[in-house]
Amino acid sequence: MPILQRFELISKVVILTGAAGLFGRQIALALAEAGATLVLASRNLGNLAQLAAERSDLPISCETLDQGKENSILALRDGVVQKFGRVDGLVNNAVLRPMKSMNDPVSAWEESMRVNATGLFLLTRAFGEVMRRQGGGSIVNIGSMQGMVGPSPELYTPEMGMPPPDYFFHKGGMINMTRYFASVYGRDNIRVNCVSPGGFFNNQPEPFLSRYKERTMLGRMADDNDLGGAIVFLLSDAARYITAVNLPVDGGYTAK
Repeated sequence: MPILQRFELISKVVILTGAAGLFGRQIALALAEAGATLVLASRNLGNLAQLAAERSDLPISCETLDQGKENSILALRDGVVQKFGRVDGLVNNAVLRPMKSMNDPVSAWEESMRVNATGLFLLTRAFGEVMRRQGGGSIVNIGSMQGMVGPSPELYTPEMGMPPPDYFFHKGGMINMTRYFASVYGRDNIRVNCVSPGGFFNNQPEPFLSRYKERTMLGRMADDNDLGGAIVFLLSDAARYITAVNLPVDGGYTAK
């Protein structure tokens, strides 16, 4: 197969969770434009339907998913398999952010773990077993550079406050869970990788932006065009010998 064709996702059925979120839109469009038959899964069907309607030229369908409930995960699995007959790719992008500070009630921490840790495990296992039965597939977890390093207090303005600890905990755990599932499923021709993005421009206060840019090698935050390519690559046949990798997409922040 010619090299450029190996980067395509034509004929691959790919599920993307959390497509209504900050990273979700650019990931969804990148996957669909690469040729994937794309299933967007989220609690917010309205936003998903709007995205699908805007790009009616692309093969996008929308399904309900509550990542905090196992029966919802299994219903998504069964519905997709019934409709398409297979699942070639899973992108675990959904994330819940119930904690706002370290001093929040413990119930906020527990809710975060139920969705972001337990839900991630259940999704990966459910669709990993589908891929195992069909003889292969690719799973990409969307982590964060905050799963690789501690917070930098000097970046944050008093109004912003320090980021809460749950995000660091489950994004760090995601990286090693990626290695675990890559090991478990490797002999079944299933690749499992993680992408750890850096900060995404979202109209943050100027003092924060200036300090953040100084911390990166490329001198800027990520934008709408920076994340999709890495995910398309890891799902594609061009990455067929890559598994258990954590790929920072952070402008060099964690290497500086």
